[in-house]
Amino acid sequence: MFKKKFLLIALFTVLLLALVAGGVFLHFRQIFLSPNVFTPNAERVFIYISDEISTTDQVLELLSENAEIKNIDNLQKTIQRLQYTNVRSGRYEVRNGMNNKELVRMLRSGAQTPVRVTFNNIRTKQDLASVLSRQLMPDSASIMALLTDEEFIAEFGFNLHTVVANFIPNTYEFFWNTNERRMFERFHREYQRFWNEERLAKAAAIPLTPIEVSTLASIVEEETNQLFEFPIIAGLYINRLRRGMLLQADPTIKFAHNNFAMQRVLFRHLEIDSPFNTYRHRGLPPGPIRIPSIQGIDAVLNYTKHNYIFMAARETLDGTHNFAVTLAEHNRNARRYQEELNRRRIFR
Repeated sequence: MFKKKFLLIALFTVLLLALVAGGVFLHFRQIFLSPNVFTPNAERVFIYISDEISTTDQVLELLSENAEIKNIDNLQKTIQRLQYTNVRSGRYEVRNGMNNKELVRMLRSGAQTPVRVTFNNIRTKQDLASVLSRQLMPDSASIMALLTDEEFIAEFGFNLHTVVANFIPNTYEFFWNTNERRMFERFHREYQRFWNEERLAKAAAIPLTPIEVSTLASIVEEETNQLFEFPIIAGLYINRLRRGMLLQADPTIKFAHNNFAMQRVLFRHLEIDSPFNTYRHRGLPPGPIRIPSIQGIDAVLNYTKHNYIFMAARETLDGTHNFAVTLAEHNRNARRYQEELNRRRIFR
């Protein structure tokens, strides 16, 4: 009888403990493992935690602005239980139906999602700073400050005129919170990777340095929007360089005047006192007049060998050019272009 009673008590105790354990488990599951963060209008959203955000309350506010949190109290309990106190900046992917444990662990460990940084068709340092600041955490002012820090950029072999050559237009993966110095260093590693032995050998054979190749490529790209003309124009300017002739490249005049919308370069424009005035100064200008593309750089390295030393915009105004070997031929080409500008009443 006693033994039977003891077994009943033991069984009751086991059942009670099982119920308690089950309750605890359900409670635990409700707090930590049940879906609690929703993105009703998308499969995922990204939250951007900047350096100015330093508390978990600020993180919760940011989350609430970008996603729907079913039970904020349970999320706060998870934050306390998992000891999420050190807020890490970054770009984080919040998926629809995420549970509290997944979310807090991601934020606590700083497991951010990289951003694909893309840039092309950039003319000035200011443009570059603006484009990068829209994709990464540093603002344009801090990026510009770095691009104009002569001591810093000199460590990488650049100066204020040549620093844009460090940036090879492409698509790169960055962590959003990469600061401006690490960003520059990363781009320099890509620059060094781009200038491999083959490209360096081709540049030396011209002979030009990588920065000079980028400078010439920048002029080529401002001269035409036709890819097939890139190597032809590159060959023309290389012919001029080898003969010691002035480049007389109109895009350098536009750059010197900081007026890329200029449609007609007049004699008065050629009087500007600037090291970028290739009508006054022999050789290449002191740096690129835009950030050249990979196609532009490779067009210089693989320039077309010919005898052209003159070029004039084609009178069709379609962005193509007439090329010439003699000055007489060039003057005829230029006259047709000028007459078309006059006919269309394009005077500046």
